[in-house]
Amino acid sequence: LEYSEAQFTFDGTIYGSAFFMATGFHGAHVVIGTIFLAICLMRLYANNMTAEKHLGFEFAAWYWHFVDVVWLFLFAFVYVLPHLAYKIK
Repeated sequence: LEYSEAQFTFDGTIYGSAFFMATGFHGAHVVIGTIFLAICLMRLYANNMTAEKHLGFEFAAWYWHFVDVVWLFLFAFVYVLPHLAYKIK
């Protein structure tokens, strides 16, 4: 919904290109992380994960931490800074 209501396009400005590229890459990483967790869930249901054998789950947790930290920076640069710059003008 947000993409269709944006006041810019992918090829209109550098900001628009950066916005769609960054949010697209972030969305792709969210899909990958969801698949990662689904595989962990399947392993859990198959009794293939124990207290000693859970490295895949740890990797999934670290991956999601990475995605979260990237989202914090992305949110700041895509949503917060443009509004601050607009208020300064």
